[in-house]
Amino acid sequence: MKSPLSKLALAATLAAPLASAQSFPVQEHMTANGMKILVQEDPSIPNVAMYTFFRVGSRNEHEGITGISHFFEHMMFNGAKKYGHGEFDNVMAMAGGSNNAYTSNDLTVYQDWFPAPALETIFDLEADRIQNLAFDPKVIASERGVVYSERRLRVDNSNPGLLREQLEAAAFTAAPYHWPVVGWPSDIEAWTIDDLKGYFAMGYSPSNATMVVVGGVKAADVFALADKYIAPIPVHTPPPPVRTKEPVQLGERRVTVNKFAQAPLLQIGYHAVEAKSSDYYVMEMIDNLLTTGQSSRLYRELVDGQQLASQVNSGLNATLDPSLFLVYGEPRHGVPVEKLESAIYVQIDKLAADGPGAEELQKAKNQAIAAYYRSLRSISGRAGVIGNEEVLFGDYHKMSSVEQTIQAVSAADIQRVLKMYFIATNRTVATLIPTAAPAAAEVTK
Repeated sequence: MKSPLSKLALAATLAAPLASAQSFPVQEHMTANGMKILVQEDPSIPNVAMYTFFRVGSRNEHEGITGISHFFEHMMFNGAKKYGHGEFDNVMAMAGGSNNAYTSNDLTVYQDWFPAPALETIFDLEADRIQNLAFDPKVIASERGVVYSERRLRVDNSNPGLLREQLEAAAFTAAPYHWPVVGWPSDIEAWTIDDLKGYFAMGYSPSNATMVVVGGVKAADVFALADKYIAPIPVHTPPPPVRTKEPVQLGERRVTVNKFAQAPLLQIGYHAVEAKSSDYYVMEMIDNLLTTGQSSRLYRELVDGQQLASQVNSGLNATLDPSLFLVYGEPRHGVPVEKLESAIYVQIDKLAADGPGAEELQKAKNQAIAAYYRSLRSISGRAGVIGNEEVLFGDYHKMSSVEQTIQAVSAADIQRVLKMYFIATNRTVATLIPTAAPAAAEVTK
């Protein structure tokens, strides 16, 4: 649930980081084999955040190997040539560090956090697994089971997760956002060793990655270590361009999921824009106007006012290709889901017709600006922002103009985008209808 932000003065309160945010001395270096290294020195802290953004995600897959990008998120921690099975985490922990990773439609990102003196050790660890990842059949079988269990947890046994998977599968008929990041069950079961080796060679070329290092380091030291450990890694052919574009939707689509649940769920997806679009921040303002805080339109009208919903939310991810703007709702007990759905459209249409008030729009802008500057307060947050701006938005230099871009959004922009995208023919509606609890025999299968 988004945190309420009602005071217009909040952005001013957070304005102190503005100068430092805009003057981040990010230094860049390109290794001989094509990995871009971005470094933001921060001598105020003795720790380091290193994020490596590989431009490979579910959009680079195809039928038969869906979920394979996510699988490598797991496999990359399971041993290589110098550091065998289980040693990556152990060596990093002994150096005082920790790690994580995530996979999206567009990217697989590896995150390391560690004390500055461990910098060379971390480079050694990363170079080993990028170049020499092991393909032990026993480990592959084990991780295949782990990934399948994660799918059961996050999709099959999660009502919101299952409903969203069905919504996206219906909303995207051609573009690769059609399949889930975690993959279809039959594909998880069927990846071959050849599939894995071929995909790894394609996606994990140094030339297909950007590394961001933030914290108590010297850029010259980082670049020297990158040249020592990363530059000798052979380059592979990167993923081919994703050419398939989603055609314009010509009519509303509907999905119904009948499943045991305590309450019905509603998800509405409107075809939206990619991160590089000039309308991305317009949609972010629409998101804030609709559901950020208790004074937002849907919360005020549908949760507090008419008491049709127990919760409402919305959101838009920054993506390489046009994605979906999602609106979520859970009706209060006894409220038909159709009534909540109609009430959501009334509020969206009203905002499109009348536009937001000046104070209301400025509050939405302040919320976005405040959230942006909060994300820059930690070295981890900065590493994420720098990498996302570079890879998804096209240039990390855009960090310096985020506030200006947000402030430039007008009420007319809000109305124009709502009338263009938030229309019946451009939406897919997914509804989960509760059914009776499955019999005990079914549960134990």
